[in-house]
Amino acid sequence: MARKKIHSILSSVIEMIMASAKNTHPNEFVCVLRGEDGIITEVLLVPGTLSGNRSAILRLHMLPIDFSIVGTAHSHPGPSARPSEADINLFSGYGSVHIIAHYPYSFESWKVYDRKGAEIAIEVI
Repeated sequence: MARKKIHSILSSVIEMIMASAKNTHPNEFVCVLRGEDGIITEVLLVPGTLSGNRSAILRLHMLPIDFSIVGTAHSHPGPSARPSEADINLFSGYGSVHIIAHYPYSFESWKVYDRKGAEIAIEVI
């Protein structure tokens, strides 16, 4: 079964990502994203996730089988949302949409990428 393309995200999800990134700073925050009908609707925290000042480790084996998971979100403690090589490796292996939030974690300080690390646009609703 083909998945619908993600075209939107709830503003409450962005707010949750930014609040979590601020709370975790200066360490990185990471989570997975759930979606429904082309809209990212929820943040899912994964048990056993580790946060450090250079990276965060997402224990994907701890996830339940869940076909509503559409991608990941994580933070960069610095002023750039540019994906690293490690980020692109994660993107390519899991989900179709990936968010990077960056310092200062405002409503404007995030970008969305596809599986290959190309920046894409989605609507905030």
